Amino acid sequence: MKGYVYYAKEELVRNRGFIDDLMVESEKIGIDLHLLVEDELPDADADFILFRDRNPEKAVSFEQNGFHLVNRAQVNDIANDKLKTFELAILLGVPAVPTKKVRSENDINTFPCVLKTIDGHGGTEVMLCNNEADAGTFFTQFRGRSIIVQPYIESNATDVRVFMLGQEVLGAVKRSGNDSFKSNYTLGGSIDKYTLSNWQEKEVTTIARALKSEYIGIDFLLLPDGSWLLNEIEDPVGARSLYKTHDFSVAERLIEHVKRKLTKPKSGQLLQIH
Repeated sequence: MKGYVYYAKEELVRNRGFIDDLMVESEKIGIDLHLLVEDELPDADADFILFRDRNPEKAVSFEQNGFHLVNRAQVNDIANDKLKTFELAILLGVPAVPTKKVRSENDINTFPCVLKTIDGHGGTEVMLCNNEADAGTFFTQFRGRSIIVQPYIESNATDVRVFMLGQEVLGAVKRSGNDSFKSNYTLGGSIDKYTLSNWQEKEVTTIARALKSEYIGIDFLLLPDGSWLLNEIEDPVGARSLYKTHDFSVAERLIEHVKRKLTKPKSGQLLQIH
């Protein structure tokens, strides 16, 4: 079996450890895995491409050329569009942070609010706005980008990221922000292993099943009353916090999952969100 792991050039250095782990684990189970970067082309006989980029257009181009992607292009599209993520949650009946697209600060009726670029990630294109002037600053900074607004919801800067491998919960991490309303681990937040309740596991499984995803992260705001709200879906999802809190190789689990899936008959088409 032959496969590729695809990364954008700027992501190579900080993901080198995970790439190396994938290579080692692939060799153990007889998969010939190669690194594919930017505009390099895979061999036509490749069995799969682990697509580790936030680029739905590139993902679609690979699929149109007959390559099997993990995750599929439609998963990448929905996960990297916060409005489509919200629409998916509504369709599935999963509680989510209310989200709408806005064109300017004049479209915002209530403060405080949170503004985000529709395709941003890692908490770097997010701003808590207390008034119209704050919002105006954000629109100026990200002029020409699609922007969504969400109400500010008190969560004590705490959220839960659930890592899904197919329809299985691979692990979950509680993230808490330090001196910020953002809880992202890469921005200095703290992390702890988190165990899902039965109802939480049911909700994340519902999402993964609808997406027909292979490996994603699902982020929920964890509210003081114990409930949660879907905030974002991550594809690709980084595994640093999972490695820190769990005692198994994420790369091993992922590559074994890919091999199992490729030996089974193909399933139906992915749920589409327009």
